[in-house]
Amino acid sequence: MKALKFLTILTLPITVYISFTNMGWLTLLPLLVFFGLVPLLELLFKPDKNNFNKEQEAQEKENRLYTYILYAMVPIQLVFLVWFLWIMKDTQLTILEYIGKISAMGLLCGVIGINVGHELGHRNNRFDELLGEILLLTSLDTHFLPYHNAGHHFNVATPKDAATARRNEIVYLFWIRSHFQSYYQAWEVENTRLKNSERSWFHLQNRMLIYTLCNILLLAGIFFLFGLKTLLAFITAAVFGILLLETVNYIEHYGLLRKQNEKGRYERVKRTHSWNSDHRIGMLMLFNLSRHSDHHYNGSKHYQLLKSLPESPQMPTGYPGMMLVALVPPLWFSIMNKKIQDL
Repeated sequence: MKALKFLTILTLPITVYISFTNMGWLTLLPLLVFFGLVPLLELLFKPDKNNFNKEQEAQEKENRLYTYILYAMVPIQLVFLVWFLWIMKDTQLTILEYIGKISAMGLLCGVIGINVGHELGHRNNRFDELLGEILLLTSLDTHFLPYHNAGHHFNVATPKDAATARRNEIVYLFWIRSHFQSYYQAWEVENTRLKNSERSWFHLQNRMLIYTLCNILLLAGIFFLFGLKTLLAFITAAVFGILLLETVNYIEHYGLLRKQNEKGRYERVKRTHSWNSDHRIGMLMLFNLSRHSDHHYNGSKHYQLLKSLPESPQMPTGYPGMMLVALVPPLWFSIMNKKIQDL
């Protein structure tokens, strides 16, 4: 069955399991696999540009197994989070082992907590959205949903968008601007929504209020049950996951801008306004997030249906490799600025 290929994501919890149950260099295994082995493998395999035909698309759209795989990620994330908190409370670790286990949890926060939370948050039913909110809470990134759905998708590839990296903007500065500007814009989105329905911003339907309360309760619960050391370890892992998200944001829209007409209105979002990657491993690990151009063209389209189209600008390699390149700004600019000029 075509859906089962997305179980490749289980490679992540398996390597995290090895990290959590071992000491020494093996605690770094998730990092070594996903930012060492995967980028190398993606250089060896040709990109997969195949799309479903209309008959296959209609069939796979109704295949619930794709959604059940997403659902399975929720208990996996929660179990590993509780296990991580327990390890941080009772285990004496070296600095290397702290780095290994915290980065392992951080990868779970970024890849499952935020990315799967993002996919579920795009669904138009409350149950899926709630699961997305739970996953995002485990990464302390709950503001992502209101900002992403009502801000990023509306303003993408314009200077108004927090998550669109400007040309020659360094990724390290982008992390700060994108995260805090998107948090501010999430409050703006919710305040405007409530104002339009003639409600005060201080209302139980303000998701940012509820999310803020949930974040405080989660942090307070971890502190009282596991102590300050564990709380700091969890916050560090969550920040690691958020930085993964922001680096992905950086590579997805770097330097791409929509045109304005004489009235100052931007053209509609097209498949040319996001960088695309059809590299196989990244596609499977991130539930086709790397087919980002089609995702922005139709944000409600389920991940298994996203297409690769010739007009979409293409990254030279997959997401893990491009994330590493982004961390070296001169190298990134030399590659991507030339690709922008060639568009």
